[in-house]
Amino acid sequence: MRPEDLLCPTPAGLYCRPGDFHIDPVRPVDRALVTHGHSDHARSGHGAVMATAETLAIMAVRYGEDFAGARQVAKLGETVSVGGVSVTFQPAGHVLGSAQIVVEKEGLRIVASGDYKRAPDPTCLPFVPVPCDIFITEATFGLPVFRHPDPKREIAKLIASLAQFPEGAHLVGAYSLGKAQRVIRMLRDAGYDRTIYLHGSMERLCRLYESLGVALGPLAPATVAGGKKGEFAGAVVVCPPSEIAERWARRFPEPVPAVASGWMRIRLRAKQAGVELPLILSDHADWDELTATIAEVRPAEVWVTHGREEALVRWCALSQIAAKPLHMVGYEDEAGE
Repeated sequence: MRPEDLLCPTPAGLYCRPGDFHIDPVRPVDRALVTHGHSDHARSGHGAVMATAETLAIMAVRYGEDFAGARQVAKLGETVSVGGVSVTFQPAGHVLGSAQIVVEKEGLRIVASGDYKRAPDPTCLPFVPVPCDIFITEATFGLPVFRHPDPKREIAKLIASLAQFPEGAHLVGAYSLGKAQRVIRMLRDAGYDRTIYLHGSMERLCRLYESLGVALGPLAPATVAGGKKGEFAGAVVVCPPSEIAERWARRFPEPVPAVASGWMRIRLRAKQAGVELPLILSDHADWDELTATIAEVRPAEVWVTHGREEALVRWCALSQIAAKPLHMVGYEDEAGE
């Protein structure tokens, strides 16, 4: 069997013809296998969705309980047959519930990694490398300039800034699914035990994380009423990155704008966004992690879905690994990644 006969790119997303299912489809399909809950990979309106229990719960919170006609829980490490094709979900280390999808038929194994990272994350299971014939990878940070620092060092920068500017409120811009909860949990692990305040858009997903076993400590809504602006002096307020430059941010005392994202490696991008405290904290693999992962899983060929495809394809060629870009459309670079 040729790889393209088992899994191939279509306008709707990666399609498995023998099993009649799509992986992370960008439009409604009859059967979708979903790697994780971010909106560019998990969409509503499918006839049936198979994903981990955590991803299904995230989709229900985001889209409502009727987000799909039917749902099926994928247990990590358990192989099931979907239309005669063997399918196994393995941890991807991206966000809570994220998974790689391993597709096998007639001795051919393809791993669709979805989004992934190799750095430790206290809110989700670590990436599990799966040797394969074809490895399908993202390349969000697929340039040598992107080398993420130690995540603990970035959280230490935030804690040091809190001590240095005790009168101000630190507004930490973080994507609402995954990044926000990771920042909060890492602050707790670093010894920060004060109440952390949440923008309204963060509350439901943080409560879901807690219900799924990720302890986040004392949380409260970031509401300023009755002229009590000073109550937020020295506080951490977690909000969407887009809010740190809006009127909403000016309700807090001497706000210190911060953003947790791999894109904060680009100083000009941080400056243009008005970020005073850039925190280089990404939920995607950096250049070294991308190349090390490919070397570890030892594929005969690499397919690159989205991001900086050309550089990674070139690295594969120099490493004598066949590779090609898939130019998948609809998987956007999230501002908070």
